[in-house]
Amino acid sequence: MRCMKTTHKVYFANAADMAAVPTASVHLVLTSPPYPMIQMWDDMFAAQDNAIAGALTHKKPWQAFELMHRQLDPVWTEIYRILIRGGLACINIGDAVRTIDGDFRLYSNHARIITAMTAAGFSALPLVLWRKPTNAPNKFMGSGMLPAGAYVTLEHEYILVFRKGAKRQFGSATDKQLRRESAFFWEERNAWFSDIWLGLIGSTQKMKNAHTRQRSAAFPFELAYRLVNMYSLKGDTVVDPFLGTGTTLFAAMANARNGIGFEIEAGFAADIATYKDTIVAAANARIHQRIQNHLEFVQTRSSEKKAPAHRNRYYQFPVMTRQETGLFFNPLEEIHQPHKNTFEITYTDTPADGSCANWKQLLPPPTEKTTGRQLKLF
Repeated sequence: MRCMKTTHKVYFANAADMAAVPTASVHLVLTSPPYPMIQMWDDMFAAQDNAIAGALTHKKPWQAFELMHRQLDPVWTEIYRILIRGGLACINIGDAVRTIDGDFRLYSNHARIITAMTAAGFSALPLVLWRKPTNAPNKFMGSGMLPAGAYVTLEHEYILVFRKGAKRQFGSATDKQLRRESAFFWEERNAWFSDIWLGLIGSTQKMKNAHTRQRSAAFPFELAYRLVNMYSLKGDTVVDPFLGTGTTLFAAMANARNGIGFEIEAGFAADIATYKDTIVAAANARIHQRIQNHLEFVQTRSSEKKAPAHRNRYYQFPVMTRQETGLFFNPLEEIHQPHKNTFEITYTDTPADGSCANWKQLLPPPTEKTTGRQLKLF
């Protein structure tokens, strides 16, 4: 264990302008780019290439779709450069549906990005589908209740996962120790490494600037939080080429990772500065929640006479596997802003929730009847 400090920088620049990031210095890229053929992004894409506006005006949707993706392609090439061998890239993207010149059809953004990423040299790994919360009363559109002109609504997005080169190696004693400390719980592994995610709560957009509110498509904090834990270690560097309101950086802060973000919309600066004031309390609350969730899981397993066989060396509570015995959460202590777009986070090496040596006192009160149940993180 050690008292840690991380640094997080924000560059208000084009996503492809990542020359400031050294080659092979980044461990994880986590981002959600503007979605081609989603109308709210038309002006942004057209500002980069006038031909896009022309293609839309002249009702040439496939030309517009391809030109929009050509604006994204240099970013995928650049993140290949900055990632270490074995580094991972996670791209949250949704497909688009649109009617142009009376023709309604699907524009498969996720398939086009997979093609571009593999062309850049990445290996595609299994992806995740996450279902977005929706309040829509109707699940079908088009001809309503009458076949066969109806079509289903899109209620999911993709988390595409790519790796640069062979699987990452952890050769040094320091790397091995950080990897042990960065472990997750067995029951978290079972939920997180599923290809279907349900119940993620969307990011609340409480922005003062109406323009930035329209231009933001922030994914849920929990989505970024999971991916940072799944695909990086403490002290690693996480980059988001399309930072938006800063969700990726805040997930990196919450998990003792360094972070770098690029964002072309300078209007997001005020929002990022506002949200950073809450990250210490929010991150520590998430640590507490994870421990409480685990203790509930332990209680359930014990009631079923399947008590975990191992014990975490720092918290002294039971865990399912030997790999969890070195797991350790670094609570956030304070955040500083030494420069306008730079943040520094200090972490404590005192375990969250005390030593947890008396972990049974942290268990919720028993219910009258205990039954086997699946752990619910939300």
